[in-house]
Amino acid sequence: ARLDARGGLADFEVRHVSRRLHGTPTLEAHPFRAGGLLLEAFPQAAGGLFGRVERVHATGEPFRSERMPLALSMTGVADVSLTRHGENVLLVWRDHDEDARLAGLLEHAQRLGRIGAFEENAVTGEVTWTAQLYSLYGLSPGEPPVPLERLREHAHPDDGVTVGRFLRTVLHHRRFAAAAFRLRRADGGARHLRVVAEPVFGPDGRLMATRGAYQDISSQHWTEVALAVTRDQLAHSERESAERNRLALQLQHAIMPPSHGTTRSDGLRIAVRYRPAQKDHLVGGDWYDVVTLPSRRILLSVGDVAGHGMEAATGMVVLRNALRGLAATGAGPAQLMSWLNLVTCHLAGPMTATAVCGVYDPDSRVLSWARAGHLPPILLRERDGSELPMIKGPLLGAFTDAAYEEGRVQLRADDTLLLYTDGLIERRDRNLRHAQDRLLAIATRGAATLDRLLDDLLIRCGSDTDDDTCLIGVQLT
Repeated sequence: ARLDARGGLADFEVRHVSRRLHGTPTLEAHPFRAGGLLLEAFPQAAGGLFGRVERVHATGEPFRSERMPLALSMTGVADVSLTRHGENVLLVWRDHDEDARLAGLLEHAQRLGRIGAFEENAVTGEVTWTAQLYSLYGLSPGEPPVPLERLREHAHPDDGVTVGRFLRTVLHHRRFAAAAFRLRRADGGARHLRVVAEPVFGPDGRLMATRGAYQDISSQHWTEVALAVTRDQLAHSERESAERNRLALQLQHAIMPPSHGTTRSDGLRIAVRYRPAQKDHLVGGDWYDVVTLPSRRILLSVGDVAGHGMEAATGMVVLRNALRGLAATGAGPAQLMSWLNLVTCHLAGPMTATAVCGVYDPDSRVLSWARAGHLPPILLRERDGSELPMIKGPLLGAFTDAAYEEGRVQLRADDTLLLYTDGLIERRDRNLRHAQDRLLAIATRGAATLDRLLDDLLIRCGSDTDDDTCLIGVQLT
């Protein structure tokens, strides 16, 4: 260390330079000699390297980093090591080049035990595939690779929930994840694949890339292994799970199966998504419903019974079916909420629930709606998005004489309406307002189709409560 007149650190004197550095283009441009000063030889070091050297010198704690930007390197990127020896600091680096990067990618894929590897650069957005991965997808090497976030479009629809959970874990929770699914190839064929991926972070903790691999498990050997693992997992699950939780899960899936694809009804495109809780013991009472009434008006509803288990699942069935029957009378949403509140208080046992329901008139394009302690729907119009007003409406089962307001909104062509349960956005580390703002930001980015919009919301909203989620998207044509 070279100190200034006040005793503060001014620079570092170079005591030794290895023979391999002499004559390099970098050093010809910036003389680096024993007896010289680090910042005089390389002013670029002031941008980060100098601070690293200073910290190691002061604390004695070593520093190591892979693929670190480094002005001293001929390629600009190097593996760097800093260690203190007495009053001196030893700086060692190894340059990276393109061949080394590709070799590292293949080595990474071998470490994960896969066949076709990929890397997605988080800074530039570049996606790199190995030749084997093009073969798995049935694509030619000249065709653009498929980004990880578009994986669901190439998976079998029945595997959508599994792929969605995998993408949420990798892209939003930024953790290692693996999933098995059926790939629909470009040539019309199908393969059973297993995909693994993990984020790669820089020394400052910033996401640099996502790396992973696909493995073809279509052969009989891998099928037998997968079946054996599945049988073991099912046997363990049956031993650990209580009978009432298993029954509640079966009931919930029977009433609320995961749904994909868009349907049309009286000038509307309608898409729904249901994502069950990842853990059986968290089976909840979320529901959604879209039904055409005898008057040709369309009932849209989502709701959430408080709690988990058999009581929540059976309560969900009671309220969902009761709302269907009450809506057939032709009453407005506010009256329907009042009646549904009486059902909750007197006929469904001791429970509480939130709900929002809307009745859409295809002739006037007017949506009448009411809420019971539930988050309001979101209206997307052109490039803007906003929540409908927070009209009065206490949760179901709280008061027998609860009163509910009714809102009305005139919809236009190309408007999109979103109804959802709080399992889509809730996080333990953020308040609900922050989660709602993030939902609006994602929803207004724009998506090519209604299905893609709903898939993006499920993947990107980043909830972490492992709760059920129901989501309805309605788009006027």
